[in-house]
Amino acid sequence: MFAKPIKEVRISRRDVLKLGGAAVVTALLMGLPLPAEASPKEAKKRLAELTKGAKLQKGRVVIDLPALTQDGKRTRIHVTVDSPMTDEDHVKALHILAERNTYPNVASYFFSPMSGKVDITTRMRVAKSQTIIVAAEMSDGSVYYTKARCRVARGAGGCG
Repeated sequence: MFAKPIKEVRISRRDVLKLGGAAVVTALLMGLPLPAEASPKEAKKRLAELTKGAKLQKGRVVIDLPALTQDGKRTRIHVTVDSPMTDEDHVKALHILAERNTYPNVASYFFSPMSGKVDITTRMRVAKSQTIIVAAEMSDGSVYYTKARCRVARGAGGCG
């Protein structure tokens, strides 16, 4: 009628650490992605994929990004694009890439003439001092871009 008492099992802290280590090794062997630093070459390749290989032109895109940030975990970036946003001439997409973050893609935004204007403010992680690239795809297929350099102060969420 009464249930048997459950036998008490004691696990030492050392056993718990062993199990945790085994779990990490198993995850690595299963092919879970490891943090890796992107390179400027990878960022350029990703930008070409996003813009379908279109020729990049300078101009029309403006980045407001601090030259030196004290907080690499939350760096403010403000982007505007000079466009009348009409049916004939508007921004279709805006891509933000960071050359040395774990993954180069930071964000992509999509627009239509009804958007009125392109004026984006966001925060991004800047893993270490690097160049940020912003590209605007236009309705006529052209792509405008600009770059800005951001340094991360040592001990500010990045490597400096």
